[in-house]
Amino acid sequence: MRRPSVLALILVIALPLHAQSLGETTFPNSGSPEAQEPFLRGLLLLHSFEYADARAAFQEARATDPDFAMAAWGEALTHNHPIWQEQDREAALAALNGVVSEGLTEREQAYLGTLDVLYGEGDKEDRDDAFAVAMGELATAYPDDLDASAFHALAILGTAHEGRDFSTYMRAAAVAEEVFDRNPRHPGAAHYLIHAYDDPVHAPLGLRPARVYAEIAPSASHALHMPSHIYVALGLWDEAAAMNVRSFDAAQARDERNGEPVGGHGWHALQWRVYAELQRGRFDEAQRLLDLAQSLYDASSTRRALYGLVSARASVVVETEDWDGEAAIRTLQMEEAWPALRIREAFVHGFAALRRGDRDQAEFAFEAIQADLDSLERGEPALQASALQLEGLLLLDSGETDEGLARLEEATAVEDAMPLDFGPPNPVKPTHELLGEALLDLGRANEAIIEFEKALARAPRRMRSLHGLAQAAEAVGDDETARYARSELRALLHAADQPIRDDIGAVQVAR
Repeated sequence: MRRPSVLALILVIALPLHAQSLGETTFPNSGSPEAQEPFLRGLLLLHSFEYADARAAFQEARATDPDFAMAAWGEALTHNHPIWQEQDREAALAALNGVVSEGLTEREQAYLGTLDVLYGEGDKEDRDDAFAVAMGELATAYPDDLDASAFHALAILGTAHEGRDFSTYMRAAAVAEEVFDRNPRHPGAAHYLIHAYDDPVHAPLGLRPARVYAEIAPSASHALHMPSHIYVALGLWDEAAAMNVRSFDAAQARDERNGEPVGGHGWHALQWRVYAELQRGRFDEAQRLLDLAQSLYDASSTRRALYGLVSARASVVVETEDWDGEAAIRTLQMEEAWPALRIREAFVHGFAALRRGDRDQAEFAFEAIQADLDSLERGEPALQASALQLEGLLLLDSGETDEGLARLEEATAVEDAMPLDFGPPNPVKPTHELLGEALLDLGRANEAIIEFEKALARAPRRMRSLHGLAQAAEAVGDDETARYARSELRALLHAADQPIRDDIGAVQVAR
């Protein structure tokens, strides 16, 4: 019969873990004393979504103590990614194979029981919902177990199957706030609060956890990235760029230690940094980073790397408006890519082609988008909005003004119906911003002001929206709005390339 290790319990209760600067928690368990360090390292990594490294740590704990059931629990949990709506049920069940509950504490048995729900039979969404209930019951039964409450908050976030909805996310925030108040250095508490508040409406509430999370867990590249979710939602571009510098460096160092190409966390940070630098008007730096992304992709050519490269290229083209640049003209080999990625690439090439007067190329891109949309099993609103945007621009280009504006308005309706998203915009060109630019070009500045203000409500302090708002306000003599927009532009462009400060930060810039 497996008996709890009294020494292990004393060690874990008495000493919070500071494993490689990953945060602090206590987690009583019946594993052997020798298995505690890798187990608790895995637990802290798990809270920061460092799933591969967490899995390796739990496996190390199991190798040290083959009967350590909670190490198997942790390993199984690394195969469930609630925020990303991903789950590898078979791998999780394999990790749990052979685990016996005899000799475990009631609390440990309760933890294992939640996995019977999470990885049981039936529809994944139903299991996600039931898992959130089970974690809530466990947290209620053990109110001093902050990890139970943290995982309860995460499980609630995982029930938002149709995208972000405020009621679900605020319920998760309420749970995570209590953990954060009781242990401000708990990585899960800060992490899950950032996710819960990750939209322009609630982002001010996320500043407190955002400002401490990177200091809680500076050894986790994802922890270094996560504060930028709040900074992007608020348009704090300097802070967003700085966090992703640190995150990319940490991810790259980790991957180099393991002899691996840059992985998902590194690409994620690089993509977000490109976008932040563009909002700061640092176009030369963004191009340097895009060149780095291209070299990293050439070295690995993984699907994740392709996603990062395409996303970075799209941001550079749309934000710099360099319609004749390499990223706007050269196409990538996309045959094996996800349809959604091909649509993003096609939209950017079609958009740029139309801006430089190549209507044939723009029409070709629109046809490619339509073909990929037809191949999708379920509609994806952001992709549909991109198709409507390009169609609207083509109609405007051919002189069909009313029809073109109607398509652009349809695109805004599609985006408005989507849950508020996080990070760089999706669609890559915000729909209200594009409609505002079209109206401004048609001399309808009063209407354009409304669209730019709507764009800024969804993406605060976005450079192109502020610039459009300033132009439109100046066109109608709205001095107050123009001063506001120019003041914001001067602030966010303080470190911009000189030509950008001279153009966008001044009065006019040609599109």
